[in-house]
Amino acid sequence: MKIDILTLFPEMFIPLKTSIVGRAVDSGKLEIAVHDIRDYTLDKHKKCDDTPFGGGAGMVMTPQPIASAIDKIDPDRKCRRIFMSPRGRVFNQSVVLEYAKYENLLILCGHYEGVDQRVLDLYFDEELSIGDYVLTGGEIPAMAVVDAVSRYVEGVIKKESLEQESFSAGLLEYPQYTRPQEFMGQKVPEVLTSGNHGEIAKWRKEKSIEITKKNRPDLLEK
Repeated sequence: MKIDILTLFPEMFIPLKTSIVGRAVDSGKLEIAVHDIRDYTLDKHKKCDDTPFGGGAGMVMTPQPIASAIDKIDPDRKCRRIFMSPRGRVFNQSVVLEYAKYENLLILCGHYEGVDQRVLDLYFDEELSIGDYVLTGGEIPAMAVVDAVSRYVEGVIKKESLEQESFSAGLLEYPQYTRPQEFMGQKVPEVLTSGNHGEIAKWRKEKSIEITKKNRPDLLEK
């Protein structure tokens, strides 16, 4: 999978060079290209924003640099083109699995008060939100999407790990424990050290339901 990211602040994506995502890139399982939108503007001062027509606070990202960047990066429209926006559909595990099926994703990070609507209408497939709140820009949401989707790229994470985590079966994940068996007076549940895999599976399922009922009852309703 290749993911192209368009941003005014490419330095914000340094974290993608670390941990699981970074190792996936280094091993060639995943390709991430971060593009500075300012490199594509025709303005001699590298300006990529202007005041909004109709008045209002803040600035709006201009369409030309974004359009020029996409024309260069994805001339044959192979990418699923996504604009990170608080007014988009909400990102969740079903969207993660949907995006994981694409070979190419292109993500635009908005900034300031937004992006000129014309370039969104002409160039993008959808708008996507990571939740009902507003951030200063689309960079952090874009990183969340890249991190979540890259986990489902073949070879990045073991298949069995993906099958036993939160949302994989419509439930939140059960509690996890490791050594030592006792910590600050709290002991690991005996069933987990019993060696009885049937009872362990039963306990984990019960705990998943219990945690889901407490924290996300809406998932049980589905």
